[in-house]
Amino acid sequence: MAAAVEMDGSIMEGGGQILRVTAALSCINGASIRIHKIRAGRSTPGLRSVGLLLQVSLPCALYADGPSELCLKGGTNADMAPQIDYTIKVFKPIVEKFGVHFDCDLRMRGYYPKGGGEVVAKVNPVSELSPVTMTERGTITKIYGRSFVAGVLPYKLAKDMATTATRVIRREIKDLYINIQTLQEKDMACGSGNGIIIIAESSTGCIFAGSALGKKGVYADKVGFEAAEMLLRNIRHNGCVDEFLQDQLILFMALANGTSRIRTGPVTLHTQTAIHVAEQLTQAKFTVTKAEDENASNDTYIIECQGVGVTNPHF
Repeated sequence: MAAAVEMDGSIMEGGGQILRVTAALSCINGASIRIHKIRAGRSTPGLRSVGLLLQVSLPCALYADGPSELCLKGGTNADMAPQIDYTIKVFKPIVEKFGVHFDCDLRMRGYYPKGGGEVVAKVNPVSELSPVTMTERGTITKIYGRSFVAGVLPYKLAKDMATTATRVIRREIKDLYINIQTLQEKDMACGSGNGIIIIAESSTGCIFAGSALGKKGVYADKVGFEAAEMLLRNIRHNGCVDEFLQDQLILFMALANGTSRIRTGPVTLHTQTAIHVAEQLTQAKFTVTKAEDENASNDTYIIECQGVGVTNPHF
């Protein structure tokens, strides 16, 4: 039996990213791995964060011998992890460009610290993944979102977050209708929480998001402001994906059969970590170069990957 590949969980961003990418790739490749110091760079080291399970399980399910149904339980709208709304509205449509097909049924929302959320994902296997080119941002054509309160929190918080977010976005984007729904969740939520996610779509099919969750002692308008600023920051650099989608696409670029090119803003440490792990565990080759065209800012980059073209042995 081949010796296990040793991975240091404390390198680069030193978080769960190393575990997620390594576990998924080792499952697909059939390689043995041993990871030391998991999440050593975090204030609470070790394994946590249930909502990120889809990032590990989805790639594995793509190379299964038949459809998979995954029942994931835990926090659906928690700090330091993608809100489930982001997974469904941003990650899903973009990752489907690689040839991925999955449905995500949100059965119960779960908030910190109770958790208790439930998501059922149904995944169809693929024979192989197709490479993706996303290098033209186009113009922003649509902005919409969801501002919510759950449990014992008053509905006014949802309205205050939405009002502030709309006002902040209008300072920079004046000609679009901004449609942020305000909701009070009762039956579909476990625990109390409040938050907002705002999504922007471009004329070429790019999708960006800004989001924030309420915390005890933080005014609702500050939460709305934070989400709006995050969205605007991710639109200003004229890339085709936001800072949170970047690293989630690296694994799919590595597995795809051919060359993928994606235009981004500043390359995050999460993305650099995902590239490092993907190159360690596959023959994929990544290059990151500064975009030099007339629409590029100082912070616009192109991530290119020659994918290894992993095929599903069951097809």
